[in-house]
Amino acid sequence: MAANGEKADVKPVIKTEKNGDEERTEAYDQLIESGIVPKVAAELDDIYKTGLLKHEDLDKRALDALKECAEEKGLAVLEQFRQSDLGHVSNKSAYLCGVMKANRMKSHMPSIERKGPDEAKLKEILDRTNYKLDITTGQRKYGPPPDCDENDTPGAGHEVFCGKIPRDLFEDELIPLFEKCGKIWDLRLMLDHTSGLNRGFCFVTYCDKDGAQEAVKQLDNYEIKKGNTIKVNLSVANTRLYIGNIPKDKTKDEILEEFQKKVEGGLIDVIIYSSSEDKKKNRGFAFLDFDSHKNASAAKKKLTYQRKVMNCDITVDWADTQEEPDEETMEKVKVLYIKNLSADVTEDMLKEKFSPYGKLERVKKLKDCGFAHFEERENALKAMDELNGTEIGANQVEISLAKPQAKAAQRRKKMRQMMNARDRYGWYECYDDYYFYPPPPPPHMRGRGPRGGRRYNRGYWQRPYYWWW
Repeated sequence: MAANGEKADVKPVIKTEKNGDEERTEAYDQLIESGIVPKVAAELDDIYKTGLLKHEDLDKRALDALKECAEEKGLAVLEQFRQSDLGHVSNKSAYLCGVMKANRMKSHMPSIERKGPDEAKLKEILDRTNYKLDITTGQRKYGPPPDCDENDTPGAGHEVFCGKIPRDLFEDELIPLFEKCGKIWDLRLMLDHTSGLNRGFCFVTYCDKDGAQEAVKQLDNYEIKKGNTIKVNLSVANTRLYIGNIPKDKTKDEILEEFQKKVEGGLIDVIIYSSSEDKKKNRGFAFLDFDSHKNASAAKKKLTYQRKVMNCDITVDWADTQEEPDEETMEKVKVLYIKNLSADVTEDMLKEKFSPYGKLERVKKLKDCGFAHFEERENALKAMDELNGTEIGANQVEISLAKPQAKAAQRRKKMRQMMNARDRYGWYECYDDYYFYPPPPPPHMRGRGPRGGRRYNRGYWQRPYYWWW
């Protein structure tokens, strides 16, 4: 123990044995036995002696990769590894594999040079904040705060996505920019193995939602370098999958039970829509809701390879995410969304039902749902509280505040209205500046139909369907 109370640096004890005229660690023989050429094994053994790396740090994958390296390339990789700043590297075995992969890629692209951040600036930031910087094979992660529980990560609405970052920028320039907007929980900069540069984007998570919203407000279209502006928007973790080509005679409970057997876990709900011709049948597609993006991603990979479900070759894709309106926008909404209306309900019936609660601007009936526009928000809230769950016509309805479309959805509104197949294939629809139904799968618009119409790619749907622009 040092005099100032801090722990003194303890150098590793190395047991050695004579090997010719040189002393080698006990791991040297293990390296030779694993098939690594002697000079590469000797160089790695020298690295062990410095304390930068222990033999126990290397897993089988790293040792196998070194075994496949030629002598000259293996020595070059270890020399580059020795000169790297490993102070922030937690998984040294994965880092060594990344160095070998980058070295192989660079042999085909000799003009590319590895670059990195200004180490002096980065050290000043780390000393000031006491955050740690963890470097792995595909990203550089700054954070979380030293006084927090790493498992207690912030929830939805705390993370922003930053794109169009110049490739030679690193944390030394990004952290001071983003921490002006609020306290950073972590910043994850994605790396390119080939060049050592960033991949042009990163994710920044804030401790508070206000920080994320302030980052979007201040830094979206911010000129980070002359002629280079970055794009910053709230990040939405996609937890919903689109499943196509399911049997139309299956109920929600049957579909949920079947897919719970197929995925490893995390499936919390299934969304289906009844056919307009027969309410007892679904429309041939469903949406699977998961408790996290990680579980949804794992389920997508598994279902992609196990395409046979309920004796059908299903199609699997991410459902489009919706940009949820912020609280300030929702506090101004005076329109009610009425779901699960029966076919016999008319607009006159809706007017009669909602007009006792306040003056209406108009009502609109759309298939099995509708909208009621009030002049005053208080009247809309009162009608929602008292009529939600009651019967209108033959069905029990669900009533909520209508969600205004995000700007991106408004731009797509006109195009979607021109697609006459949108209801058949589960497109979510737009009415005025509000949306309803869950978001659709991304359209795969490849190829043209025999009469000039666009069609879906074969395999996405079981046969091509056409629509007109």
